[in-house]
Amino acid sequence: MTASATADGAPTAILERVSLVLDTFDGPGRLTLAQVVKRTGLPRSSAHRMLERLVEMRWLRREGRDYELGTRLMELGSIAVHQNRLHAAAAPILQELHRVTGYVVHFGVLDGPDVLYLDKIGGRLAAALPTRVGSRYPARNSAIGKALLAYAPAAGDDLVHFTPELHKVREMGVAYEVSEVSGGIGVIAVPIGTVGDATAALSICGPTGHVKFDHRHAAPVRMAANAILQSLTGRGQGVAPIPHRNRLQSMPSVTGRTQLQYA
Repeated sequence: MTASATADGAPTAILERVSLVLDTFDGPGRLTLAQVVKRTGLPRSSAHRMLERLVEMRWLRREGRDYELGTRLMELGSIAVHQNRLHAAAAPILQELHRVTGYVVHFGVLDGPDVLYLDKIGGRLAAALPTRVGSRYPARNSAIGKALLAYAPAAGDDLVHFTPELHKVREMGVAYEVSEVSGGIGVIAVPIGTVGDATAALSICGPTGHVKFDHRHAAPVRMAANAILQSLTGRGQGVAPIPHRNRLQSMPSVTGRTQLQYA
């Protein structure tokens, strides 16, 4: 059942109005009252009262005539991430995967047609990538998204229309992607779980000159995915080490420091 609405379609339920206002701040930068009114369709006076009340509650912050998300939402967002069962099981393993490979590590879940990123670990290269914890990206345009779509329960439903590429990902159990961001980034993603029951996916990414789309580079990602699955099912015993003895070689990183590459 939907909430009642005014003639112009603006929601009247208080919670829906609050959600509508907060959802306008889903991009970078601050917003003015006029921009919030335009994006929400709410009356100017109502929008202004709501914005000022949200400022008082620390959900928003005002500087001059501009509004932005406040510290209370940052606190709640941090709590939500740390209370997430998936994130709790994956966090130490993601850290280990980054330590072993030296690459940026992403962890995400499928939410509708998008990937929702729950974690991102890396150095200066990570800062150069547009992804962030809590951000979304179309699933069909990302390696993590393709890994999850390929392992979705049913091919042919409204969300998943299988393509030859997704069939190949399902057969191989790994998705590869090349992004033009930062001069070329190679991504290797692996779903966590079995076909029809994948709960999340993780990936490593680095400069295309270093990341190779082969079994040896995919191996540590597969091992990390399996370790997270075991942790979720209660079969894991702490953080499962990702073997790397005699397989790592030094490589010059984009940051000018020496990183480790799974050779």
